[in-house]
Amino acid sequence: MKRDETAPTRRGFLTTTALVAAAGMPLGAGAATETAAPAAAPTASARDAEPFWGPHQGGILTALQAHTYFAAFDLVTAKRAEVVALLQAWTKAAARMTRGLPIEPFAQTEAAVPADLDSTTTTTTTTTTSDDYGASSSGAAATTTVAAPDSGETAGLSAARLTLTFGLGPGLFVKDGKDRYGLAKLRPEAFVDMPRFVGDQLVPEHTGGDLSVQACADDPQVAFHAVRQLARLADTVASVRWTQAGFMPRFGAKETPRNLMGFKDGTNNPSVADAADMAAFVWVGDEGPTWMRGGSYLVVRRIRIALEHWDRTPVGFQEKTIGRHKASGAPLGKTHEFAPLDLAATGANGNLLTPENAHVRLAAAESNGGARILRRPYSYNDGVNFTAERWPPWRQGMEYDAGLFFLAYQRDPRTGFLKLYDRMSKFDMMNQFATHVGGGMFLCPGGVKDGEFIGQRLFESA
Repeated sequence: MKRDETAPTRRGFLTTTALVAAAGMPLGAGAATETAAPAAAPTASARDAEPFWGPHQGGILTALQAHTYFAAFDLVTAKRAEVVALLQAWTKAAARMTRGLPIEPFAQTEAAVPADLDSTTTTTTTTTTSDDYGASSSGAAATTTVAAPDSGETAGLSAARLTLTFGLGPGLFVKDGKDRYGLAKLRPEAFVDMPRFVGDQLVPEHTGGDLSVQACADDPQVAFHAVRQLARLADTVASVRWTQAGFMPRFGAKETPRNLMGFKDGTNNPSVADAADMAAFVWVGDEGPTWMRGGSYLVVRRIRIALEHWDRTPVGFQEKTIGRHKASGAPLGKTHEFAPLDLAATGANGNLLTPENAHVRLAAAESNGGARILRRPYSYNDGVNFTAERWPPWRQGMEYDAGLFFLAYQRDPRTGFLKLYDRMSKFDMMNQFATHVGGGMFLCPGGVKDGEFIGQRLFESA
């Protein structure tokens, strides 16, 4: 007899109870309140901790850390309760790891458990038979200890300013035409499907996802460790779809970092210290559903840069492509990095100093009705592989798989990234060097108070 795919299975039952136990709460309840840390002097592991609880998620306005590890997940469960349990477990684990603490093992006592569990589960039972839902035919109790110890590779390390930013993808609402979790009616109007842009060469293995996690830290091992623990907690509920590691050079606090093209990256970003700008361009306000207010929309793009081509290009042409001087970062014709753009300025020959299709002109708020986004990009380098360049001289061969891991937060993607990049994808001079090969769009709910879990207000609205 064919099993009803929506009915609970033994593995699904155990997964749900394990996740709930990890979160320390019953299904449907808020996350258990974290035990306050002792008042004694902080240990080595608690140094350099960024706050986890608050009105907004960390990792958005946080001062840029040196490393990131991003992961997109596919939900593989049909059960909403298991998604809730996963988000509860992730919240509890994230709150600990951002304080420099390991995730906790957990145990759950249930009815008799079948003996064919995987190696991560040990069982002690007094019964010899059980039905398909884990209940003993004789009614005898069993103790199940699900071991999920921390993998341990960050023992002795500080928190390294770790932040974990969680995103919800379109597939949480509708996937393959199905409203899997009863959330379709709650999808915000602003959360539109990502269109296909001119020049896109998106690879499915680096695109999309139902959930996302971005770990940022000043230590690459701390960032990877955090995602590794969350992925293990997600076993049988969500599977990793794709990941991307990124890095950023460490400059002084007031210096703008440079990307792999050698140019300063982020000069014209809105200031995270300007609350009015953040409210205007980053945080969802009263126009969004109640459960999404205080959150933001994240656009992720994996942009491969033909570095071999770029490195053979004269610096003068590079500067015209970008619209800034390479050494100083100043707009063309000026000497200071933060000098205002003067897009109408002309040279002695009467030509525009900033070409009509220069990157900064097409991206400028002045060229896009005031539209702005908060860019938080990292460089990436994934070795080399065979590639064919898109533009003359059309070289083919082993080239760097390296470039920009672009991340941008915004209040509404329709008036943010989608508006900006539509023109840029068609006219930007940089397109002869840069190809978008992956990414996605995710909504990042607002932050949580101690006792809540990420996305709780969404599920309570359903």
